[in-house]
Amino acid sequence: MAGKRWAALILAIGLFFVSVVYQIGISEKTDQIESFINGMYDEDVVRVGESDHKIVVLNLEGIIQDTGEAAFINEGGYHHDRFLTMLDQAGIDETVDGIILKVNTPGGGVVESAEIHDKVVEIREETEKPIYVSMGNTAASGGYYVAAPADKIVAHPATLTGSIGVIMESINFAELADQVGIDFKTIKSGEFKDIMSASREMTEDEEVILQTMIDEMYEDFVQVIVDGRDMSEAEVKELADGRVYTGTQAEELDLVDDIGTLEDTIAMMEADNNLSEATIVEYDTSFGLDALFGVTANQLFQSDSELKGLTNLLRSSDSPRAMYLYSR
Repeated sequence: MAGKRWAALILAIGLFFVSVVYQIGISEKTDQIESFINGMYDEDVVRVGESDHKIVVLNLEGIIQDTGEAAFINEGGYHHDRFLTMLDQAGIDETVDGIILKVNTPGGGVVESAEIHDKVVEIREETEKPIYVSMGNTAASGGYYVAAPADKIVAHPATLTGSIGVIMESINFAELADQVGIDFKTIKSGEFKDIMSASREMTEDEEVILQTMIDEMYEDFVQVIVDGRDMSEAEVKELADGRVYTGTQAEELDLVDDIGTLEDTIAMMEADNNLSEATIVEYDTSFGLDALFGVTANQLFQSDSELKGLTNLLRSSDSPRAMYLYSR
């Protein structure tokens, strides 16, 4: 009988430990799921330093546009809210001594670009943390807009940057519709309610209205560079005709401060701000909810082209919008 009692006791203890381990596992899974939902991220250590200093590298890649967190199919591209959250976190984290924006984007929405720009200015003013920009293949239009207030801008010699200006486009197929016998009926509450309609020619009054809007946004872009680069308005407008510049040309024109790679930018930040032997980290969101659904979506479609086509269709909008965008 004693043997059976000991066996039962050992079994009970074993079941207890299994239950504890299981609960811990469930708790960890719950935390992971909550992290996914809340858009949390991990710190990936790129280089372990020998000092207590820490520099965060934030990747700004893809078209700067707010596609919304509700989209469940994605290509692992730019997420506006998440980037703003990561930038804000880097600003308030007292263990972070410097921030580097690794910019590789042709630009994007006017509002989204302005939100990133304003957050950079806010962090610099409130925390006095140095913010440097390392430009990749492309850092044009909105990409330059968000870089302008940085303490230092570093570009690769072959970087395409500049493209300072605003663009708004729409398609007009009125003539084609006439040829194939398509007739459009539009009921509107005001003369300009269907401005930039694709089904008719634009009037002179409508063009004036839109050009006035574009000019206002252009002036804002120019002022951002005046403030961020300590240049005169005349100097900026001489360069801001929409053209792109190579990194080498941009340095000669004072649009960037230096030529180099991301590694060079890190070395410059360390040397300029007494942050030698700093630990370098990147914020990683690759295991977030979007990535999870992205994997699922890839399993549902047989080819990347099918997935991209559906994604672009879901994200497209019939409404034209003003963009700080370099389009080729």
